[in-house]
Amino acid sequence: MNVNLRDPNKVMKLSRLGSFHQSRLSFLRSFLSEFKDWEYKRDLFDLDKHGYGTAVYSFTKKDRVYSLVCFANQISDTERSDRVIATKWDAAFTLHDGIPLKKDIERLRNEVPKQEVGRLSYKELTLSRANKSVRIFDHVVENLSKGFQPDLDLLEKVGYLYRTTAVYGSGKFGLADRFRIKNREEINGPFRLEMMLVYLVRQFTFDQVNHVAKKRNPKTAVNLDPKICKNLGIGNSTGLGMAPFIVNHPTLLNNWIYSRETALKKIRELEIVEIKDSNLFKDCVRNSVKNITSWNTDSEFQIKKIKFLLHDVRKFLDFVENEFDFKKSYPFNTLYLWLEKETCEECVEYIVSIMMEPFGEIVQPLIKEMSSDEEKYFNIPTDRSVGDLVAILKKKYSNILSIDFDKKENHKKFWFISKNKEEPRLADRFEEQGSDLEQPLAIARDIKKLYERALSSKESEKIDKFLIDNSDLRHVVRRAFIIEKFPYSEIQDNTISENLVPIDMLRLKLSFFGALKFDPRSDKWLRICMFQGAPLPKELKNFDEQWVYNS
Repeated sequence: MNVNLRDPNKVMKLSRLGSFHQSRLSFLRSFLSEFKDWEYKRDLFDLDKHGYGTAVYSFTKKDRVYSLVCFANQISDTERSDRVIATKWDAAFTLHDGIPLKKDIERLRNEVPKQEVGRLSYKELTLSRANKSVRIFDHVVENLSKGFQPDLDLLEKVGYLYRTTAVYGSGKFGLADRFRIKNREEINGPFRLEMMLVYLVRQFTFDQVNHVAKKRNPKTAVNLDPKICKNLGIGNSTGLGMAPFIVNHPTLLNNWIYSRETALKKIRELEIVEIKDSNLFKDCVRNSVKNITSWNTDSEFQIKKIKFLLHDVRKFLDFVENEFDFKKSYPFNTLYLWLEKETCEECVEYIVSIMMEPFGEIVQPLIKEMSSDEEKYFNIPTDRSVGDLVAILKKKYSNILSIDFDKKENHKKFWFISKNKEEPRLADRFEEQGSDLEQPLAIARDIKKLYERALSSKESEKIDKFLIDNSDLRHVVRRAFIIEKFPYSEIQDNTISENLVPIDMLRLKLSFFGALKFDPRSDKWLRICMFQGAPLPKELKNFDEQWVYNS
């Protein structure tokens, strides 16, 4: 049986993309699998009794070494902020290429805590900073110093000791440009080095809290239980700064989604599924209910989504365990069709992610296809005709072409860069000033505009001539020729609509990062936790691949 890839007009709707969840394709999970046979070490741990100082952690394989350099700093409560414009943090980090020399550490000590204001070198690959969850950190130190483990209920509500506020890479602030390292086999997948930094930062937070507790009371202090450590991750606050990424990287977005859609297609095409694989799938769904029921948020929007998800997952479980027979041909195709008919979008995509768990042999080759050499597709084929362009627009943007942008609700919002925060922001076109500084993120509107102009031009006219009179639409002419080759490269939705829910864009990207739970603080920013439940560095040699569901 041949199953078609899902229609991009359906998959690339923001409500669907905003229902994606982590899977075996997610970057933090594939990072752990790829680095499990690397040698992990804590090379330096020079902290004072308050936990301030320098630490270095490394991953080594043959001649290749990646070192996380950590600087823990003393700051006052009034200086602690998760805003991107903050200037001081509890800790600052950089991932160094190789083994840092003493002079490197001295140089980095002067620059890394400054973050954006500092200057790094080609020897540094990523840069980040983080703040303590002071209430949780102090609670853990206090209990450990007295010989007790911390309150598990309190820890579960937060899920981390520290939260990062940014992770930078690819040439920013003097860091190594991507071209220097892009051919290294071990970091071929997207965001490998960023995932490594966050993972090693997580370990630093455990070591630091143990160290401070021990210094506070050497006679009675105990270390944080490794089982508790495993159930803690690294927090993160993510706002609109992440949203333009998925618009500005169309071929990369395509490769992420295409890999996921290909995995689903191949799983649906399996005629016979072994008992061990069907059992693993059912176990993961069953165990995942714990993740859903422990998902904490104050957001009414998210509470509603969780409620529907929990209801539909339980409904699905009941069907699978009591009515469904995995011995029938093409069982996962039948299950998928049932999901689309009987459950909400969130549940469909949740179970699609879990369907990948038993099938590493399907997923693994796809992970290698998730990067993109974007420059290769940047040039516009100027020898093509306007007729070609119109045909592409009709075929690939049929839903978008039906939007009436003369209606106020369809162009109510606009994207701009905040002068104070230097980050993308969203505003109301009819109530706020600044629309003259609008960023080119209204792709749907500009595609419609391009279509109308192309229709009024000669079909035989070449694109180079067309662009002379329509240079303001060059960015969407390029996108049209990209989507011709990359079907999942475009959000098939209106990013300036009155009904836009921006966190759908954030959730899409975060699901591929591997975030487990989403806690929206508004429709424009949310908190997440990374690596919660993940194996500790010393467990990497032999860990449970389904740790996400079994922790």
